[in-house]
Amino acid sequence: MTIQLEGKKFQDQDQFMVPQTNAFGHNFRDYNNAESERQKGVEKFYKTQHINQTYDFVKKMREDYNKLDKAKMSIWECCELLNDVVDDSDPDLDEPQIQHLLQSAEAIRKDYPNEDWLHLTALIHDLGKILVLPKFGGLPQWAVVGDTFPLGCSFDESNIHHKYFKENQDFNNPIYNTKNGIYYDFIGLENVMMSWGHDDYMYMVAKENGTTLPSAGLFIIRYHSFYPLHKNGAYKHLMNDEDEENLKWLHVFNKYDLYSKSKVHVNVEEVKPYYMSLIEKYFPAKLRW
Repeated sequence: MTIQLEGKKFQDQDQFMVPQTNAFGHNFRDYNNAESERQKGVEKFYKTQHINQTYDFVKKMREDYNKLDKAKMSIWECCELLNDVVDDSDPDLDEPQIQHLLQSAEAIRKDYPNEDWLHLTALIHDLGKILVLPKFGGLPQWAVVGDTFPLGCSFDESNIHHKYFKENQDFNNPIYNTKNGIYYDFIGLENVMMSWGHDDYMYMVAKENGTTLPSAGLFIIRYHSFYPLHKNGAYKHLMNDEDEENLKWLHVFNKYDLYSKSKVHVNVEEVKPYYMSLIEKYFPAKLRW
């Protein structure tokens, strides 16, 4: 497959060797392994998330965090903060998040050495998980991690643990519970209210701080957890032409995000100089968070 971005072309050669099992020896994104205590915790997480992520809640979160008044720091300082974060929604790994970022970034760097914007996108795509830390609001994990989905329209059945949406106050709201809800066909995902979490927050931080990453990089940051779309093809009626082009890049990125998770750690100090140079290229020295 040939994908083009701003005049560039490269071949997606499927070079990355997808492992057969995750860090626990199970299939990736297996949400139905009842024997696993971690899986039980993941299902409990999604029940809480699906009940509490409402249109009004997300609107309030976006208004509050758009102020970007929690801190002023560099991208790398934020990366180091992720040493204190473990994602309770992830059935595949329980490692500190800094290792996941570097594992995915290094895997992409190996296969696509000339696409430095994609390496950096991989490094920063989960930085928004700092929302669980007290300085950034100490939000509960259901408001930070997990698969994302649109609010303001019906909850597609492809969403993980869809049954729990029935307890969401928007589920029976006639304004929100049709296929289009408050939207219209091809409105563009930029105009759709997504569930609140690290994806939307990091997108907001990057955009408002004037990053020079291409639109595909920002799309990946904002929608990499939108599995109903990029795994199952749900909600495509809301996408516009630019979304369709950027989705191609998200599909490339996704296998590295998902399948690079490993118990084998990356040597942080060894790769740090390279990523520091990319940060300097695409971001200001200090960002408002």
